[in-house]
Amino acid sequence: MTFQTTETIQRLWDTFLKEQLAKLPADQRQPFESQFEERFGELLKGAANGAGDGFLDLIGFGPKGPVEFENITYPYVQPDFDDSVVPSQLHAAAELYYIYQHERMKIFEVVDTLLRLFRLGKMRIQRGPGARGLYLLEKWKPLRYTRADRMVAYRRAFNYGTAQAPAGAVVNRNYHRQLVGFMVALGQYFRDLLIGEVIRGGHLIDQRPFGSVGTIQRIGLDLRYALDRSTYGNIFALAMETGHYLKSVLTLLDSPDIKKAFDANTKWDVVEIVSNRYLGGVAEPSQRAKMAESGRRVMQFIADNDFKTATDPILFQSVVRPMGAHAEAWVAAYRMTPEGRGFPGVTPALQSVLGVPQPAAA
Repeated sequence: MTFQTTETIQRLWDTFLKEQLAKLPADQRQPFESQFEERFGELLKGAANGAGDGFLDLIGFGPKGPVEFENITYPYVQPDFDDSVVPSQLHAAAELYYIYQHERMKIFEVVDTLLRLFRLGKMRIQRGPGARGLYLLEKWKPLRYTRADRMVAYRRAFNYGTAQAPAGAVVNRNYHRQLVGFMVALGQYFRDLLIGEVIRGGHLIDQRPFGSVGTIQRIGLDLRYALDRSTYGNIFALAMETGHYLKSVLTLLDSPDIKKAFDANTKWDVVEIVSNRYLGGVAEPSQRAKMAESGRRVMQFIADNDFKTATDPILFQSVVRPMGAHAEAWVAAYRMTPEGRGFPGVTPALQSVLGVPQPAAA
C-alpha cells in the first residue's frame, strides 16, 4: 500500500470512527473504543506486510525504477521493544528476590551454624529427622553456589550488597528505586480508586477508574527491561538450585528434634534463637518475610504482564487489583527495615522515580 493511500485511509478511519461512536449510546462506547484501536493497528500492519521493499523503490533500484514519493510503500515499523524480554529470566529474578530476603533473614547462616553445632556435638540431637537431615546436608553439600556466588548474583540483578560485580557484567543499578516506585504507584492507584468511589457523581464516573494507569505501565516496563538485561548467565540456574535448597532447609528447621533442642515452637523460633545466640542478633524476620512474599508476587506480575498502552482501564483495574494489597504490604514492611526507615513518603518517592525535580530544602 502506498504512503498516499495509507494517509487517505487514516483520515477516512478517523471520520468513520467518529461516526460509528456517535451512533452508540455514551454508556456503550468504551468496549468498542479499544477494539477499534486494535483493528486500526492490524490494518496498518497488514497493509505494510503485503507490500514489497519500499526502500529499493525509494532509491530507484526496484523493478519500476525511480518512484514518486506518493507511490512509495508506507514504512510501517512493528513496535516490539517492550516484548523483547525473556520471561524465564524475569521469573528467575522473582525467585532470586525471594531468596535474597531470606538471605537477609540469615536463614543460610543459621543452617551453617546448625551444621557446625551438630558436627561439634554442641546440639542435643542424634537420631531424629533433623539429625538425619543435617547429616545428609553435611555429606552431600547439595548447594554448589556459595555465599560469594549468591552475593554477586544479588549485585547483578538488584544492585544489593557490596560484592564486586564481575568486569563487564551488567548491574541493574536502578532496580531498588524502580521497585519502590512501582510499589508506590500501585498503592497510589488504589488509593485514588477509593477516593473516586467517595466522590462519584458525574455521568459515567462510576464506570472508569479514578487512578492513573500510565505510571504503573511505565515503571513496570522499565523494571522488565532492566531485569531482562541484567539476569543472563547463571541467574536462572542459581535461583532454581538455591530455591530448592531453601525449601529443603526450611523444612529441616521445622524438624521436631531441632525445635526441641532449642525449646522452640516453630522453625522461625529456631531462626531467632540461633541468630541471637550465635549470629549477633535477629534480622527483621517479620518484615523480610512479608517483603519476600509480596515482592516475589509483584515481580511475577511484572514478568507476565505486557503493559500494553491501549489496554482497557476497566480490565487493567480488575487484573491489577490483587497486586494492590501486596504493594501496600511491601511498602509497610519496607518502612520498618533499616534501609527503609528513611522512606520519603509516597509522593516524593513517586516523583523521584519519574524524574520530577524535588523542591530545594529550606
